[in-house]
Amino acid sequence: MGFLADALDRVKPSATIAVTNKARELKAAGRDVIGLGAGEPDFDTPENIKQAAIAAINSGKTKYTAVDGIPELKEAIVAKFKRENGLTYETNQITVGTGGKQVLYNALVATLNPGDEVIIPTPYWVSYPDMVLMAGGVPVIVEADKSTFKITAENLEAAITSRTKWVIFNSPSNPSGAAYTEAELKDLTDVLKKYEHVWVMTDDMYEHLVYDGFKFTTPAQVEPELYDRTLTVNGVSKAYSMTGWRIGYAGGPASLIKAMAKVQSQSTSNPCSIAQWAAVEALNGPQDFIPSNNEVFKSRRDLVVSMLNQASGLSCPVPEGAFYVFPSCAGTIGKTAPSGNVIRNDEDFVTELLETEGVAVVQGSAFGLGPNFRISYATSTEALEEACTRIQRFCGNLK
Repeated sequence: MGFLADALDRVKPSATIAVTNKARELKAAGRDVIGLGAGEPDFDTPENIKQAAIAAINSGKTKYTAVDGIPELKEAIVAKFKRENGLTYETNQITVGTGGKQVLYNALVATLNPGDEVIIPTPYWVSYPDMVLMAGGVPVIVEADKSTFKITAENLEAAITSRTKWVIFNSPSNPSGAAYTEAELKDLTDVLKKYEHVWVMTDDMYEHLVYDGFKFTTPAQVEPELYDRTLTVNGVSKAYSMTGWRIGYAGGPASLIKAMAKVQSQSTSNPCSIAQWAAVEALNGPQDFIPSNNEVFKSRRDLVVSMLNQASGLSCPVPEGAFYVFPSCAGTIGKTAPSGNVIRNDEDFVTELLETEGVAVVQGSAFGLGPNFRISYATSTEALEEACTRIQRFCGNLK
């Protein structure tokens, strides 16, 4: 279709959204499907946050706001960064967008020129490379260690060129759940200190979802020298069970934040006013539900890891955070599924698993690293137990 922009040829639809839609279609057709593709908590938004939104509606806070966030939310974000990350920002260094995805995209559109390179470690969130391509940049993929899903300082340094503009960093990671320790992060920031033309875009969306006493840190916190060239991105979606409210935010240099507001002013304008007031309450209100939710997530993680490691041909490391596991299905490659089809790669594995057992997962190749697949364990323990039983059966029936 010559009418459509050439830029669309460079990008792919989101694989995670695609698998969720496929599972929804099969369910609508009467199939018994367990969907483990969506990355959103099954917990409801806490009551105090919902009430703050209702109060905002009732008091008429339903008009346009400042393009990149109401002052009250920016102040709450400033306080959050200081309280939890030891980072000091002014409100003119804070931006609020319609979800973390828009914040990341605004930053890329505001900074990338044709040919500029963006380093993205694998496995990566499906949207990073495509957002870079849509913004006119060049994704430079750096493969992580397949057992830890982390890159080394040597990997990072080897990927840096004179055209490198950003490194996108995500810990804890979607899709692997891997999180970098403070020491591991320091090794990477030591490299970045040497290259003053390289900026850091850190996606900290899963900051609060860490287990086994893991201590979360973020690059500008670990290496203050990087503060002036780091965009620290976060949001309320995951920890506060507010995925549909669509509020993401970031702290960074005022000049970059101003440029991002310019992009947002000509695309969406302000995020939903009601959701912004809900986010004020989320950040300023009680936080005690987060550790109790994490206990549930941890028990689900342990269940899923244990059951997947009992499945023939699968190997699943224990992630430090987020609510995903990223098992390898290398041991199933070359085997024949009950349908008679040979499993040649991870995409075949997830297709046959869905058709045979009605379990929807996402192929690792969509995240830049295979043969693996991603399971979101942000769903009920009963559903996870049944899904893993079906996966074990599926793997046991491969010839």
